[in-house]
Amino acid sequence: MNKTILFARILGIIAIARSANLANSSEILTGKNSSNIARTEIAANRAFDYQDYQAVLQTYVDDRGLVDYVGLQANREQLDRFNQSLGKVPPETYTSWNQAEQIAFLTNAYNAFTLQSIIDQDPLKDSIRDIRGVWNRRKFNLLGEERTLDNIEHDTLRQDFNEPRIHVALVCAAMSCPPLRNEPYVSEKLEAQLDEQTAKFAQSIHGFSLDRQDNRVYLSSIFKWYGKDFIETYGINAGFQGNEQQRAVLNYFSSQLAPQDLQFLQNNDYQVKYLDYDWSLNKQ
Repeated sequence: MNKTILFARILGIIAIARSANLANSSEILTGKNSSNIARTEIAANRAFDYQDYQAVLQTYVDDRGLVDYVGLQANREQLDRFNQSLGKVPPETYTSWNQAEQIAFLTNAYNAFTLQSIIDQDPLKDSIRDIRGVWNRRKFNLLGEERTLDNIEHDTLRQDFNEPRIHVALVCAAMSCPPLRNEPYVSEKLEAQLDEQTAKFAQSIHGFSLDRQDNRVYLSSIFKWYGKDFIETYGINAGFQGNEQQRAVLNYFSSQLAPQDLQFLQNNDYQVKYLDYDWSLNKQ
């Protein structure tokens, strides 16, 4: 074999090898591996789907925030499917979301798991407090981990975010709780939704009451338990009476109060008391 033919064959082998390597590189960029990377990126950045939860809320929660637990218990498939989906969200997806999306996700999870806790009882209990370990022992799968309601509220929402308004959004299935919205919390509307919850609770007999005759102001016991969470954001000197956390809560409520009530609070001496908490079920 002459040198010319041998050299040509060597060049042909090199060309074939280079083509094979390019094909493998193309598969890495556009084939299965690339598809997996793309799917991961999409999963890590997409907003969570609340379609099932929205259907549940619109069907079984009325405008007062009361729940048709009997109907929900008989038709629980969508709630169960939604709650199962909460456990399938990878932690890296959660961390890719902005703060509003994370708060909305955790608040919806807390409220949805609370609904599940109620309808898991047959017959239904008269109060959530009749369910043993409902807050600190009963576990749910969230972000691939077993979490309790206390974990969600105290170890995550209260620890990771300076957002005291969660206390008018988390609903513990009691009549004295803030009303359960008949729509999910979503990041793009979270500010407006929390402001609306504040207004509803401030104007509710369960959230705020004023007795001018006895010079007493009554706040929900929620603010006795968690009033300190409001100090950092609302604890400025706005002319209100009470201790530091009471003044912060009154300042928080102030933008939602009737003008005559606000004027009374800023110009009179009064005592701040806490309302008795009605733990009976928030049922229709």
